[in-house]
Amino acid sequence: MTENQEDKHTQADPSDSVEDVLHYYRIRYRHEGQEFTVFSTVAGLAPRSVVMIKTDHGLEPAMVACSAPSCREAGGRPKPAEELIRRATSDETARFEALPVSENQAFELCVELILKHKLAMRLVRVERFFNGSKIIFYFTANNRVDFRDLVKDLVQQFHTRVEMRQVGVRHETKMVGGLGICGRELCCSSFIKKFDSVSIKMAKEQDLPLNPAKISGLCNRLLCCLTYEYETYKQERRAMPRAGRKIEVGGQTYQVLRQHPLQQSLLVRNSEGEQATLTADQWQGYEVVRVEKKMKKK
Repeated sequence: MTENQEDKHTQADPSDSVEDVLHYYRIRYRHEGQEFTVFSTVAGLAPRSVVMIKTDHGLEPAMVACSAPSCREAGGRPKPAEELIRRATSDETARFEALPVSENQAFELCVELILKHKLAMRLVRVERFFNGSKIIFYFTANNRVDFRDLVKDLVQQFHTRVEMRQVGVRHETKMVGGLGICGRELCCSSFIKKFDSVSIKMAKEQDLPLNPAKISGLCNRLLCCLTYEYETYKQERRAMPRAGRKIEVGGQTYQVLRQHPLQQSLLVRNSEGEQATLTADQWQGYEVVRVEKKMKKK
């Protein structure tokens, strides 16, 4: 074997990078919790397998929901994700299965203490760290609450660090979960990681009824899904003549009454007062601005 041949064999193949041997999974930290994507060098993990995930506060157990395709950004690099370290041991699996029970017990005890101290707050959820270093109590309240005495009682009971965290109604709904008016699981409890701002303008842009009962979610706030198609509607409307403008089609002048962005059609009225629908093939190709300038000169 020549020296050049030896170099070819010893040089690392760029295709054999660490990224190419990574495996991606969808996991849940609780049986009915939200799914997250993680990466690992461990292959062949079956659904419902209990694994250990590297987090900011140490290893946390989770359950594998399914395998997932690699998540890559536009540049080809993997998106940031938490790392799946290994399979859980039998002892860790047993402790993981017992976590919901201990959290429910902590929830019931905290509710009793809230009533005892007559605090104007509503407990939503309890999360306990796997290593026992902290327990978090999520609650809602209309005003600030002095829960110092409550925390003292909780610390005496659980002998660990206690954190009281106030959340809004949207986060409360995300934690509790439920079904939306579409019949599916709530977006916030299934996949939304961060809440975007929602405005009534988004409903107007999509020609939705401005009835609060129809465009509000279980949290009594505007539906998060109003943001999904908002930009598409804006883009489609921008390429169409606005309502109130007059256009000329086939030698006849029409006034635009309404846009139908998804169908790319226009509801118009002719000079005789009759209404008609113009398809994209009929109105596209005309310079609306030029037609308006021509009409102004007349």
